[in-house]
Amino acid sequence: MSTIIDRPGFAGYRRGEVAESPSTPVGGLSVFIEGRRRLFGIAYRILGSAAEAEDVLQDVWVRWQTCDRSRVREPMAFLATTTTRASINVLQSARVRRETSVGQEFEARPNDVLDPAAVVERDEELERATYLMMARLTPAERAAFVLRVGFDYPYPHIAAVIETTEPAVRQLVSRARKHLAIAKERVVDPGAHQRLLRAFRNAAREGDAAALELVLTRA
Repeated sequence: MSTIIDRPGFAGYRRGEVAESPSTPVGGLSVFIEGRRRLFGIAYRILGSAAEAEDVLQDVWVRWQTCDRSRVREPMAFLATTTTRASINVLQSARVRRETSVGQEFEARPNDVLDPAAVVERDEELERATYLMMARLTPAERAAFVLRVGFDYPYPHIAAVIETTEPAVRQLVSRARKHLAIAKERVVDPGAHQRLLRAFRNAAREGDAAALELVLTRA
């Protein structure tokens, strides 16, 4: 016995259509409307945004319309999987855009991002900045750059900390600036990154850079 669909649900819906096999246009619409609340819940839990979840459902609806539904054995499982993947793609794209923006800002204004006075307000930028320094700079370049740009150490003091000469420190800082502008990155150890990030935060907040010096010189 056919069931009359008589409720609002989605773009393309027309009152009074009859639910049929999911492989037919009407049946496909019926399946989507029946599962729409569940699909929205999946997208919303992943994205945390009702507007973005609605956008994902629009995309899933288009895919559902254009796929070969006669080959889909479990329509709701297919729709749930498609919704999950689409939501994750949106989340990853947003993160990449955000990280790219933060990275570009750091490359253009490293002094601002590494300013200890702004650590609390710019925590996300600092995390990305420390990652970029580990990925693009040698340990010596990183130590010289952080101590000079982040904490305004005099060149002779930096030379004493990393056991080199003052001219060498100046060259290290100069090379660090150039290397930060080049998107060639090394593999970063997550544990080492977190140690550097914590040491920088603590030095900025407590005004004691001794632990940071230790992390930088042991890298």
